[in-house]
Amino acid sequence: MTNKKYILGVYEDEDVLLHAIENIRAAGTKIYTVFSPYPVHGIDDALGIERSRLPIAAFLYGLTGLSFALWMQIYMLGFDWPMIIGGKPHIALPAFIPVSFELTVLFTAHGMVITFLIISGLYPKLKVPVMDVRSTDDKFIMAIEVKEGVTDVNKLNSLLRDNGAIEVNEKEVTK
Repeated sequence: MTNKKYILGVYEDEDVLLHAIENIRAAGTKIYTVFSPYPVHGIDDALGIERSRLPIAAFLYGLTGLSFALWMQIYMLGFDWPMIIGGKPHIALPAFIPVSFELTVLFTAHGMVITFLIISGLYPKLKVPVMDVRSTDDKFIMAIEVKEGVTDVNKLNSLLRDNGAIEVNEKEVTK
């Protein structure tokens, strides 16, 4: 277990927060993360977060599901247990569309949920660190990691206050 120290800037307004993020990043300070009670449009761009590659994973999961569905139906109805149903050929692709669609959606949905949980680090935990409980209610919290001997806490406090923080706190989190 490691202890990490953070400086938390508490903001009341999302517009003030967005301008503060731009100013603090321009000053050369690396922002650990921002906690918000609801999604804020443009915060990903302001924080410099790259666009997610989850859509590519979704496409690959869907392609896997479609391939599996077609292989399964062609194998079962064409080779393993061929039956003539309604005068159709053994491998009748139009008849395979519903099952193929369902397995494509099934593989994509399950794959995306698992991928999201792994990427986000949302594993089952006994204790989840909460920076500030007000971030789930009505405040925006900007967390900046303090590195011993590198970060000037007083300068960081004044930088946060100058950029609209109504409150600046220190928090130590055990991970």
